[in-house]
Amino acid sequence: MESLVIIPPKEKKTVTIELPSSKSISNRLLILNAISYSARPIKNLSDSDDTRALYTSLHSNASFFNVGAAGTTMRFLTAFLSRIVGEWVITGSERMKERPIGVLVDALRQLGAKIEYMEKEGYPPLRIFGSALQGKTIELPGNISSQYISALLMIAPVVKDGIILKLIGDITSKPYILLTLKLLEQYGVKAEWNANVISVPEQTMIPPEQVTVEADWSAASYWFQIAALSKLGTKIILKGLKQNSLQGDARVADLFVPLGVNHKFIDGGIELTKSGKSVERFEYDFTDQPDLAQTFAVTCACLDVPFHLKGLHTLKIKETDRINAMIKEARKLGFVFSTNNVDNLVWNGAKEEITEPPHIQTYQDHRMAMAFAPASLIIGKMKIQNPSVVSKSYPSYWEDLKKGGFSLISS
Repeated sequence: MESLVIIPPKEKKTVTIELPSSKSISNRLLILNAISYSARPIKNLSDSDDTRALYTSLHSNASFFNVGAAGTTMRFLTAFLSRIVGEWVITGSERMKERPIGVLVDALRQLGAKIEYMEKEGYPPLRIFGSALQGKTIELPGNISSQYISALLMIAPVVKDGIILKLIGDITSKPYILLTLKLLEQYGVKAEWNANVISVPEQTMIPPEQVTVEADWSAASYWFQIAALSKLGTKIILKGLKQNSLQGDARVADLFVPLGVNHKFIDGGIELTKSGKSVERFEYDFTDQPDLAQTFAVTCACLDVPFHLKGLHTLKIKETDRINAMIKEARKLGFVFSTNNVDNLVWNGAKEEITEPPHIQTYQDHRMAMAFAPASLIIGKMKIQNPSVVSKSYPSYWEDLKKGGFSLISS
């Protein structure tokens, strides 16, 4: 399997990066365009693997779909196809067959969907017999993946009598649910969210004249990380980010301030500089921004800042079990992380000596590759296995690192 040797820049510099567009927004807009029968193109659509998988599926005449490792595509397509008359099969990678989908399937079955598990109960692949759905009130745990909730909300306007979701307990990734509701609003859909109840009546969808996908704040997080670990005087300009973003991961800008990264919004983007100051300990609950957790764990350890990251329960069902993967790979950098194996990641400053350049495994997880590569700024030369995995969300990541002064050697 291919590996990439990462050699950090030797001097400070100014770099300008055109960030990729948000796959979270892209994928929601693709579904909303399909549901509303809009023929209008989506501007600045993501070229990530996940978005390509969904675009290809929605524009195919096939009845069999292999979405690979695209979790969002699997969840959104399951709900979308459940109301399209016909017989459909959705499958994916071996890891996808280990990622649960039972909560979504059970909810769709309550609406009248006919869905069968083709292998393991509660997991893909699925056989779907699409038909008209009847809306009702559905109770769901609030701490499930927001993708299940978003999948149901997006089909709600075209389900007879709409859908009411009653979320029980604490809600995970609330910004992603809000993102879905805000995008539905752009298609003329009126919804109400009171306490833990979200109501979307049956209604006519009105596609907007034009929709444009904004740059991805999750991708920006790795450049905040690079700014934090770079030499004083380094300046990074990130193009395409919006100050009033729809994305919950825009919180990254404020979260990096105590880790020594200043930011200011400029025309067309944001400028990052290093202040040279950081907190003595970092604590944060990532329930609303779970995709940022790996970035902060590696950054804090490299800055010698002990941390306690909470709200990570959904990380165990991502592309890999991210909590255990982080513990294993961080040890190769000399950092001894620990966990309660449920929802947190902790580092109290414990270190071990490393005797050779680290070789980081990525576990088919794009965020493992992108969160660890900047550590070379502190650790020195290191190797990332299966670097092509970044195409899942940020295909130009390695080319952009070169623009930032990193040297990359295939091995």
